[in-house]
Amino acid sequence: MEPRISIITLGVSDLGRSTRFYRDGLGFPEHDEGGDEITFLALTDQLLALYPRDALADDIGRPDQKGTPQPAMHGFTIAHNVATPAEVDSVLQAAATAGAHIVKPAADTFWGGYSGYFADPDGFLWEIATGSGLPVEPGSD
Repeated sequence: MEPRISIITLGVSDLGRSTRFYRDGLGFPEHDEGGDEITFLALTDQLLALYPRDALADDIGRPDQKGTPQPAMHGFTIAHNVATPAEVDSVLQAAATAGAHIVKPAADTFWGGYSGYFADPDGFLWEIATGSGLPVEPGSD
C-alpha cells in the first residue's frame, strides 16, 4: 500500500456550520465535487470531507452511533504545520475568530517547537505547530 491519505472525513453535527467554519472562517477552498449532502474542501494533496455524522454512521454500518455526540477528545489530532511562531499565532487567532475553541494557547514545547490547539465546532482537535524540523509542505523534511 502506498503511504498516503487521500481524504479525511469528519462526521459533523451541522454540515452548513462546519462548511462555513472551514471555508469562510479558515479559507479552505471548496472542491467542486461536493453538494448538499457532503462538502469537500481542497487541501494541498488531499481532501477534507465534511459529512453529517448520522449519514456517516449509516455509511460505515454503525447505526448504533447515530446521534452520538462527539467526545471531547477523539483520540487523534489533525496537525497543520507552519513556518514561524507568528504564523502559529495567526492561524489560532483566525480559528478563534471563525468560532473555534482554543484548547491550548500556543507556547514553546518540550520537543523544541511552538504549538497550540483548537477544537472545531464539533470538537475535532487541530494542532498548529512549527519548529524542530517539522515539514511545512508535503515532501519537505
